[in-house]
Amino acid sequence: MGGRVRLMVTGSAPLAENVLTFVRAAMGCIVVEGYGQTECVAACTVSMEGDSKAGHVGMAIPSASIKLVDVPELGYFSKDEAGEVCVKGPIVFRGYYKNEEQTKEVLDEDGWLHTGDIGRWTKEGTLKIVDRKKHIFKLAQGEYVAPEKIENIYVRSKYVAQSFVYGESLKTCLIAVVVPDAE
Repeated sequence: MGGRVRLMVTGSAPLAENVLTFVRAAMGCIVVEGYGQTECVAACTVSMEGDSKAGHVGMAIPSASIKLVDVPELGYFSKDEAGEVCVKGPIVFRGYYKNEEQTKEVLDEDGWLHTGDIGRWTKEGTLKIVDRKKHIFKLAQGEYVAPEKIENIYVRSKYVAQSFVYGESLKTCLIAVVVPDAE
């Protein structure tokens, strides 16, 4: 990059800690992570420039308030510093155009945007995204499963290049498609 890159900002899904550490070392520049979605004008949290610790998406920006609400069916409780990430403030949209039903699904009566992401507060006061409500499903025996967590466990193996986990609410087991690493 010719030494011209001074700052990189990532968004979308949180970067894996090892990826963020690698990018910082390889690019030799400041790399910060942001978190948000279109419904809250993109970012509602951002990590600080001097924060070299990976694995979180920073603190709330000044125009956003963030709280975590209980998701008892998945075992996340705000008393344990974990739950669904909710955002409020002037950055939050007023609703989906001509779609009141969908708006009511994500905006509560008090104006909190329910993101569908599961977060956890770190002891430093930063937000760590740990799950996604919509990616979690319930198997026939009532067990809740987060396929991304299982996929991440598989790909930690040096023998696995890729993995995909699938399940249905009418079945009692999961299916994993695992692609071996050719090397």
